[in-house]
Amino acid sequence: MQKSTDARPIRRIVTGTDARGRSIVLKDGPAPNDHKNLGISRYFTDLWVWNESPAPITGNADDGDCAYDFPCPPDGGHLRIVEWPHRPPAFDPANDAEHVPEHAAKIRPPGRTWDRGGNGAYSSAIHKTETIDYGIVLTGERILLLGERELVMHPGDTIVQVAAWHQWKWIQPDTHGLMMFDFIAARWDNIGASKRPPATAMPALPEGVKAARRIVIKDGIDGEDDYVLDAPSHDVRTDPARPGYAATRMWVTDATPAKLEFETLHLPHTLEPPVGGSVLRIVTFPPDSGWKNKVGRHEVRAYFEAMGSPAASQWSADAPHPYMQKTGSLDFGIVLEGEIVLILDTQEVALKAGDVVIERGTRHAWSNRSGKPAVVAIASHSAKQ
Repeated sequence: MQKSTDARPIRRIVTGTDARGRSIVLKDGPAPNDHKNLGISRYFTDLWVWNESPAPITGNADDGDCAYDFPCPPDGGHLRIVEWPHRPPAFDPANDAEHVPEHAAKIRPPGRTWDRGGNGAYSSAIHKTETIDYGIVLTGERILLLGERELVMHPGDTIVQVAAWHQWKWIQPDTHGLMMFDFIAARWDNIGASKRPPATAMPALPEGVKAARRIVIKDGIDGEDDYVLDAPSHDVRTDPARPGYAATRMWVTDATPAKLEFETLHLPHTLEPPVGGSVLRIVTFPPDSGWKNKVGRHEVRAYFEAMGSPAASQWSADAPHPYMQKTGSLDFGIVLEGEIVLILDTQEVALKAGDVVIERGTRHAWSNRSGKPAVVAIASHSAKQ
């Protein structure tokens, strides 16, 4: 793919297995597929694409270096990071060469995206896509426009976009930011059975753990108003053996194309995504020094049972980390805060904020060797060998 000299390089680590079935690093370097064709102020870097679900995770093909497809393949999904540079102080909106007035809804070729205009050099069109989107702000700030309502999103904030009309606006003039989008194919006629959920109380969080802000947007049906939820996710699991550990579940899909739901956190809790589905979590890892040499088989078993996935544990006395696991899924890990080490059977990879791991069903663990908590977003997708 043709490179853009303006887009910031995104470090991407892709895992696989060797001839002996051991987890290894296949690729570690800048993601190869970056672009500058979203206007003068928007770049994007494609990280991974899958055309079917469960997604294939074998072989050595680089599924992040594929042809551009927006929003994503109609029976799969697409992981991407969008970048927006700061707006120059001299920019005059009255002379915006990219301004498009608002207009009646129309479908964009080749389909699955509807557009109402209103876009310019530093704002997207008012649009909706036939997808479920997991969006997480990595750096900078962004304004989410929902009709007359504006929500400012900060680093670490998550949006679950359920095929709803929305618009993005760059905060200006001097913010430069990155936002990750995990697009999952959906169908507008595949309305789920969930109802608008009542407010749910937040559990007490361990010391050092921040509440994970979750914005959910969905178009109204049957004459109802559009749905907007803006509150911390209440679905938090902890590990008594690791004080300061918290895994916050944000959303689940149980099919591809995905159902259009108001809520999904009532679905069974497991580390593995449902067959044909996905699960998004925000995980806080405390420093290993707080629990190292205090955890054994019993504590690890209790953790994986509490997470609903006892078979995922790869514990052994000889393992490189007590919490080694394997789920057979396609996992996207994005470091949001701090520093952390990805441990594989044969290698260790030091990671920092902004690094992305494409974990292809391999045995691994996360080790925090710093003195501060590390926060990682993990989006797991159903996969097949």
